[in-house]
Amino acid sequence: MMPIRHFENDTPKIANTAYIDPLALVIGQVTVGEYASIFPMVVARGDVQAIHIGARTNVQDGSILHVTHDGRYSVGGRALIIGDSVTVGHQVILHACKIGDFSLIGMGSIIMDDAILEPYTLLGAGSLVPPNKVLTGKHLWHGRPVQKVRPLTDEELEYLEYSAEQYVSLSQRHAASLKLTEK
Repeated sequence: MMPIRHFENDTPKIANTAYIDPLALVIGQVTVGEYASIFPMVVARGDVQAIHIGARTNVQDGSILHVTHDGRYSVGGRALIIGDSVTVGHQVILHACKIGDFSLIGMGSIIMDDAILEPYTLLGAGSLVPPNKVLTGKHLWHGRPVQKVRPLTDEELEYLEYSAEQYVSLSQRHAASLKLTEK
């Protein structure tokens, strides 16, 4: 089975430098930016609205990316927009929300419709961001439901950039390993 599938009239648009693991699944109206990476068991299902994954963003194992359809309760539907250099931890659910550049989403977190994470947001593992919630950037947020914990230190802000860079490097190593395996 191919990890990239069209749905009706939409085919994913994947940058040449992006890494899509063979065990991931990308469907429909999905755009994946330069040097972005989608690791095993990730599902990005852009069947009823668009998903945008920015440059150098990494989506780690078992995460689910989805959108909201056009209907009586969501006129026009809702897209999922993930900015550049974002780290999405293992088993995260992102549903029709907006994630700002250089954010890090901790493992097992859930972010609901119309929530917005401003750039440089650090979301602790296992957090739940309810619909329409706006998380101000340069802060640590955590909890179910999420609460602002404190401002980020300079070292933590640098780490958000480092994390994205590290995953670009790691994804390129995975891509190289696949090429060797295919021979």
